Amino acid sequence: MTGNILFDPLLPWPVVAAIAVVAVTAVALALIRGLSGWALRLLSAAVIIGALCGPVYQNEDRTPLSNIVILLDDRSASQALADRAEQTDTGLAAIEADIASRPNMEMRHVTVTDGDADAGTLLMTALREVLAEEPRARIAGIIALSDGRLHDTGLAPTLPAPMHLLQTGRSTDWDRRLIVRNAPSFAIIGEPVTLTVRVEDSGAAPGSATAVGLQISVDGGAPQDIQVPVGQDIEIPVTLPHGGRNVIQFSVPEADGELTDRNNTALIQMNGVRDRLRVLLVSGEPHPGGRTWRNLLKSDSSVDLVHFTILRPPEKQDGVPVDELSLIAFPTRELFLEKIDDFDLIIFDRYKRRGILPAIYLDNVANYVNSGGAVLIAAGPDFAGADSIFRSPLAAVIPADPTARVIEQRFKPAVTKLGERHPVTSDLTGAESWGSWLRQIEVTENSGQPVMSGFEDRPLLILDRVGEGRVALLASDHAWLWSRGYEGGGPQLELLRRLAHWMMKEPELEEEALWAEATGQRMKIIRQSLSQDIGTVTITRPDGSTEQVMLEEERPGRLTATYDGPEIGLYRLQQGDLSTVIGLGPAAPREFEETIATKALFEPLVAPLRGGTLDLEDGLPTIRMVREGRPAAGRGWIGLTPRDAYETRSVTQLPLLPPWLVLLLAAAFIIGGWLREGRQ
Repeated sequence: MTGNILFDPLLPWPVVAAIAVVAVTAVALALIRGLSGWALRLLSAAVIIGALCGPVYQNEDRTPLSNIVILLDDRSASQALADRAEQTDTGLAAIEADIASRPNMEMRHVTVTDGDADAGTLLMTALREVLAEEPRARIAGIIALSDGRLHDTGLAPTLPAPMHLLQTGRSTDWDRRLIVRNAPSFAIIGEPVTLTVRVEDSGAAPGSATAVGLQISVDGGAPQDIQVPVGQDIEIPVTLPHGGRNVIQFSVPEADGELTDRNNTALIQMNGVRDRLRVLLVSGEPHPGGRTWRNLLKSDSSVDLVHFTILRPPEKQDGVPVDELSLIAFPTRELFLEKIDDFDLIIFDRYKRRGILPAIYLDNVANYVNSGGAVLIAAGPDFAGADSIFRSPLAAVIPADPTARVIEQRFKPAVTKLGERHPVTSDLTGAESWGSWLRQIEVTENSGQPVMSGFEDRPLLILDRVGEGRVALLASDHAWLWSRGYEGGGPQLELLRRLAHWMMKEPELEEEALWAEATGQRMKIIRQSLSQDIGTVTITRPDGSTEQVMLEEERPGRLTATYDGPEIGLYRLQQGDLSTVIGLGPAAPREFEETIATKALFEPLVAPLRGGTLDLEDGLPTIRMVREGRPAAGRGWIGLTPRDAYETRSVTQLPLLPPWLVLLLAAAFIIGGWLREGRQ
C-alpha cells in the first residue's frame, strides 16, 4: 500500500493563479488600510483557492513484479567448434543457478541457431523479438553466451538494461581460410578468366607456413596442384572447358591445430558461354529463302556471318571480260582449306556442284565434321539431281540419300514421335497452326534421327552425329515460308536457334544429358533422354554416402526429381554413363568465414549502458546488483539493475477539502473578519 497527494483542479491552472493574485491583492489592500480582519480574509481566500486546486489523497494497492534477465544462448555452427559448446553449457548452468537463487528474479532463455539461407548468427534479431514480448520496465540485464561472431549488428535495438558478453573460445585458437575474390558468373569458353585467390591465417597461427598446396578441380575431375603463398593475393587463370554450368572447386589441406576445415574449400559455379558464333553460309544460287537465312543469322548480334553466294556460275558465257566484272573473287581456298576450323557452323543452302568448290574443298569439310565441326544442309531441287552435293566427298557425312524425287505438293511439317523427345523439337509450340510448305526432297535415311516429317510422313529434318561433329539435313528449301507468315507461319527462328545450339553441343540441348539446378539447399535434377526406360539417379553426398532418387517424367524426353541436400558442399550425380556435379550452398558457410572469437562486434553494443565483455576462458564471473547509471561490469563480475517494477491492483482517492468543509471554513473566516472589523 502506498499513498500520495494529487491535485485535480476544478479550473485551469492559469485561472486558479489569477484568482490567487486577486485575493492576495485584496488582502494586501486591507492590511495597508489597517483593517483588523485582514488575517481572517487571507485564511478564507486560502481555503477557497485550495478547494479550487482539488487536493486528493490517492492510495494504491501495488504488487511487486519480478526482474527479468534475458539470456541469449548462441548455438550457431561456429559455437560447435573446439570446446565452445562445453564452455557454453558450463556458463549456462552457472547463470541459471545464480538467477534461480535470487528472490524476485527470473530468466528468459533464448536459443539462437543459424539463420535461414546462410544468414549467419542473428543474435540481435532474436533480442529484438524477445524485447517486443517482454515489458522493458522489468528488464534487469541481458547476458549473451557467444563467440562474438554475430551477423546482424545493424539491427541492434535500444537496450533497456546493461548487456554483457560472456565470450567462448580460447586465446590459442587459429584458423586457415581460403578466399576466392572476383569470381564472375559467366566466362567465355576456351578463354582464361583470372580469379584472385587468397589463403590467410587468423588468430594465434603458428606462422611457420609460408606456402601451402592449392588444389583446383573442374566438374569433379582430377585436381591440379599448385603452391600459393599464405597471406597474399594470387591470380590464377582458369579456362572453362564447356558451355553451361562449370563447377570449379578450390581447396587447401587441413592444417594441424586449426579450428575447422569447413572454410578450406571454395566452390565457384560459372556458366560457360561462347564469345561469338562464327557461321559460314554458302548459297548455291539466289532464291527467295536466301535473304531469309541471312536475316535470321544477322538478327543475332552474337553471330559473325560470312555469306558466300554464287551469282555467276562458270557456265554463264556473256562475253564480259573477267577484269571488268564488278564482282569480287571469293577467297574459297582461304575459307575451305586454311580457316575452315575457325567456323562453328557451315550452312549449305541449295548448293550444287558447279566446279567452284573443288572436291578437295568438300573433302576438307567432311574432315572438319569428323573433327568436331557442324554442317547444316538446306536441300533444294538440286539435291535430288546429278549435281547434288550428295555426289561429292560430303556424302560420307550426310545422314540420308536422295531418291531423285522432288515432291511439289502442299504439306504441313510435323514433329515425329522421336522428335517429341528430342530437345531440338520437343516443345515447339503451336504445331496445329503451323503454315504449309510447298516442296520437299524425298530422301531415304541411312543414319541419324528424323525429328520432323513432311509429306506422307517422309523424313524432313534429320540430325546425326558423325565422328566428333554433327550434321543436320533439312529436306526442303521452303522453310522461309514460315518467316514470311505464309498460312500463319511457324517457329523458323526458334528451330534454327536450337539447331545451332545443338550443333554447338550446348548441354541443355543434348539428347542424353544429366544436370541439376540448385536453389539454396534444394536441387532439381533433370535427365534428358530419347529412351523411355530410365532408372534412378545415384547421388553421392559431400561425406561420401550415396542415395538413389527416382525420376518422374515431366514431359516427353525430360525427367526430373527434387532433392533436398542435408549438408552444404559438392554433390555428384550418376545415371548410367552420365555424370555431373553441383554445389549446394556456399562451400564455406557464413558461420565459417571468420571463426576466431572476438569482442569487437559486441563492444559498441554494451558500451552505452556500461556493460562488459568477459572471457569464459578466465572463469565464470560473479553477478552483482548495481544501481541504474552505475558501472555494470568489472574484473570478474557483471551487474544487473533491479527495476522495482510493480503492478497496481487497485486505486482509491479521498478529497482533502470536501465542499461542505470548504463552505464551513470560508464562511467562518469571512464572518469572523467582518465581526472583528465591525467592533472597531
